[in-house]
Amino acid sequence: MELSELRKQIDEIDNELVELFKRRMNVSAGVAEYKRQTGMNVLDASRERALLNKVSELAGEEFEEYTRTLYATILDLSRSYQHKRLGDASRLYAEITEALETTPKLFPERALIACQGVEGAYSQIAAEKLFHVPNIMFFSDWEKVFSAIEAGLCQYGVIPIENSTAGSVKKVYDLMISRNFKIVRTVRIKIDHNLLAKKGTKMEDIKEIFSHEQAISQCSAFLSTMFPKAKITRVENTAKAAQMVAESDRTDVASLSSRSCAAQYGLSVVASAVQDNGNNHTRFICITNKLEVYPGADRTTLMLVTPHKPGALYRIISRFNSLGINLLKLESRPIPDRDFEFMFYFDLEAPVYSPKFAQLLSELERECDEFTYLGSYLEVI
Repeated sequence: MELSELRKQIDEIDNELVELFKRRMNVSAGVAEYKRQTGMNVLDASRERALLNKVSELAGEEFEEYTRTLYATILDLSRSYQHKRLGDASRLYAEITEALETTPKLFPERALIACQGVEGAYSQIAAEKLFHVPNIMFFSDWEKVFSAIEAGLCQYGVIPIENSTAGSVKKVYDLMISRNFKIVRTVRIKIDHNLLAKKGTKMEDIKEIFSHEQAISQCSAFLSTMFPKAKITRVENTAKAAQMVAESDRTDVASLSSRSCAAQYGLSVVASAVQDNGNNHTRFICITNKLEVYPGADRTTLMLVTPHKPGALYRIISRFNSLGINLLKLESRPIPDRDFEFMFYFDLEAPVYSPKFAQLLSELERECDEFTYLGSYLEVI
């Protein structure tokens, strides 16, 4: 048989399938109305389990798994449609809507900002890009940044959340969740690590190099090639490393820091842009301890824990696909003290005003074992 004839048969079958699918969804609408009147839950787990077993048997051994996957998706779509017909309100989306109404219409040009590190830190560069006139207070670690905001010393904090080569900063995610903070804006900063030393210090003079562990990791090829015998000392911040070099009475030390640190601490650039990957960017988040959603917010960050069973993550992702919502990031990590269970971080792209976004939140609230909303925001380029 010719390929054209086979495709013709497939087209005819597809036409029938679409009509049958529409019929099924219309019946689902009737089921939703019945559940409304009787107070039944949309999800009937025993009914779905029995149906999946039945269609698997009907399909036979060769098509059993394919059919089960197909019908699991159909059941997800049916449930989604029933929630939509019932107009089930999302508690979370109601809070987001209220935040949209109460948040100022313009992002502030000036504010008191908490950053980790010292003058010249990359967090400072990010804060200066986010705010026209930031008044920055520096703290020794991320926990103190959060505490400063909770205590009312600062209105916002600016901290790193992920790097294009080193990945996500898991400690920051943990603090966001445990302290119930929200993201209000993000910005990406090009990271160029430079080898800084006191004026007159040459490359061959350097015996010890200070920097943050991520900067050291991002410059590993340069360090192993140019300084195979040098002592590499990890400190809490790249700007702190530059400060230590400037305040040291030694002339054989250097730091991996930003170029702005050279001017800040009176150091010379011995070697510039020494990171292994030229396309090295860090994404910084602006955080606060109350829900603020500024106009134009089109990105959202979520943390989800799915049921510990096969296909659970696929069924969550299918929600994004069925609603036409773009996933920008998906990352998993183990849940401490829970064997073989994972949490997932999602960054999604959808206007916060979109009905599809509201529907997604409503469905995720019902389908996930745990669900944390980390904020909706605009990203500054």
